[in-house]
Amino acid sequence: MTIVTPESRTKQTAGALETFRSLVYAVLIAMVIRTFAFEPFSVPSESMLPALEVGDYFFVSKFPYGYSRFSLPFSAPLFSGRVLASEPQRGDIVVFRLPADDTIDYVKRLVGLPGDRIQLKDGTVYVNEQPLARQQVQSGVYRDGRGNSIVYAETAQNGAAYDTLDRYRSVQDDTEVFVVAPGHYFMMGDNRDNSRDSRFTGEVGQVPAENLVGRAELLFFSTNGAARFWEVWKWPRTIRYSRLFTSLRPRVAGQ
Repeated sequence: MTIVTPESRTKQTAGALETFRSLVYAVLIAMVIRTFAFEPFSVPSESMLPALEVGDYFFVSKFPYGYSRFSLPFSAPLFSGRVLASEPQRGDIVVFRLPADDTIDYVKRLVGLPGDRIQLKDGTVYVNEQPLARQQVQSGVYRDGRGNSIVYAETAQNGAAYDTLDRYRSVQDDTEVFVVAPGHYFMMGDNRDNSRDSRFTGEVGQVPAENLVGRAELLFFSTNGAARFWEVWKWPRTIRYSRLFTSLRPRVAGQ
């Protein structure tokens, strides 16, 4: 028979309190990291192919653009605007809150800064009446859920280079001129014929600076989704090993 003495009961209570305290500290540290440094996200759609595939998991850094209430857990409305704000760069992959529903996260590429004039003509992006350099990648054919697309290397005016997809002529290939409002940004998906973005004013539109969550930095995990969560024995075959630890920053043109 085990006899519980006041001394042993005190030790058990102290041990439970220490465990609870450690858990609280761990949660607080995770919240601080998520708020001020990095936050993980996953990819639910093909709108950012070929940079991001469905089943990719990536880190977003918070500090490059400063902080807004959307940096905080549960988007607590403790302040408005941005603190320690810095201007995003053309070509960045950005996670932001959808202006029409700020509970939804979107990920797109930043194409236009405040004051820019953005227009698409026959699939080519024009920024302030100047076409972005666009060259078909040799033997560049990418197949997704909708079929084959041609891969084009596009270069922003600041030298940021990245790949885009173009499948066919669509309504997104020729647009009106969009004038980016002060304090707003123009976002587009790299999968140009399969992306709801700032070209669709009634659905996404231009993104206020306050809605920026952060800059996509590193793809740390990727799975093709062929295994269910409990099918542990299938996990090794579903991981896309070639995509692990891939940088999501744009290339420098010519490199």
